Amino acid sequence: MTLPDTDILSSIVSRVFRVEEVTLGDPKKSYFLRFRGELQTDSIEAYDQLAGALRPYDVTPLFRLEDGRQTILLVRGVLRLKPGKVSTNIILFVLTIISVLFGGAMYSYAGPMPPDMWGQIWTWLTHLWVGWPFAASLLGILLAHEFGHYFAGRYHKTAVSLPYFLPMPVPPLGTMGAFIQMKERPKNTRILFDIGVAGPLAGLVVAIPVLILGLALSKVGPVKDSSYVKTAGQPDACANTAGPGQSYSCPGDDFMEGNSPLYLALKYLVKGRPLPTPTRYDIAPVAYWLRYMFTGHPIPLGGLDVNLHPVALAGWAGLLVTFLNLIPAGQLDGGHVLYSIFGARVNRILPVILVITALLGFFWAGWWLWTFLIFVLGRAHAEPLDQITPLDPRRKAVALLMLLIFLLVLTPVPFTVF
Repeated sequence: MTLPDTDILSSIVSRVFRVEEVTLGDPKKSYFLRFRGELQTDSIEAYDQLAGALRPYDVTPLFRLEDGRQTILLVRGVLRLKPGKVSTNIILFVLTIISVLFGGAMYSYAGPMPPDMWGQIWTWLTHLWVGWPFAASLLGILLAHEFGHYFAGRYHKTAVSLPYFLPMPVPPLGTMGAFIQMKERPKNTRILFDIGVAGPLAGLVVAIPVLILGLALSKVGPVKDSSYVKTAGQPDACANTAGPGQSYSCPGDDFMEGNSPLYLALKYLVKGRPLPTPTRYDIAPVAYWLRYMFTGHPIPLGGLDVNLHPVALAGWAGLLVTFLNLIPAGQLDGGHVLYSIFGARVNRILPVILVITALLGFFWAGWWLWTFLIFVLGRAHAEPLDQITPLDPRRKAVALLMLLIFLLVLTPVPFTVF
């Protein structure tokens, strides 16, 4: 479609905007016309009115603040959405159900186990049903989280996809989580904020009761290495120097979940004692738990901790998923929230996040992968069409709540293998 004369576009823009300066488009940028001045009405109402008036001309307005001045950029094209196919979403969800059942069976099955790997896999596959408490709990949390985003998007008439679940049939969870795709840019920062916070809040509403129930079902017991008995004629679980009939342990076959302030508090609430409890404190108890939370060491062998019921493991995973999603970078929920508040200035914070995650990698190597992903993807944001509309006081209060939640679910060492 041929663009209308500049005078026609200027007259349309001037209905909502007192134009002080008009500039032709910068070839290095996507806009073809820029207006600077001041809005004459509420920014949300002005955007809706202007977008509707420009749509027949196949033009989309962008509201921006440049050097403290209100600016309207006009770009070519209007997004016209096509109906999406849900077959991929359904297939991935079914595969994830099987994958999480398998992960739950690996964690829950307590019957006889053949010594070879393929025999073990077949045993877990034929006992998938024992993983249902874990699978139902974890999938319930993930569904709440993703549909929190989905329904927030639908409420604001922003096109979003149904959740895409990611199966991964390996312990401890059997899935890499899920995500939704925003099919269009959110209209303004308030909508981006609402979509960003809806997922973590909805997920926590389910995760916290699930975790409390799971902890109530869990028993407190000693922290110890798994042991095996050497049997003549049978393959060993790992290299060892034990003689026939003697027990031995293998490094790397035991798992301890990471701790966050909220998780530590809920363990204390349900079990009435601080956990994990070492055999003795080499430093003050509060300092011990802070050190353990941030480093995962020393492993409290011989001490006491919760032996997680499968439902508790799912609840703990719900807190971990919330924490990872609230990392304030890129397309993560925390990135959406931060961009809603600070706009493009969030990129100034990115180096700080990269340094912190890189340092945490010395205590949990997985953070080095996160550092790389954040470095590569951390500058990509879901930029709203209207970046003039600020967050209102209610949303600013929710932003402070999200900061508090982030600190409560902060898990510097997600898990330790020993």
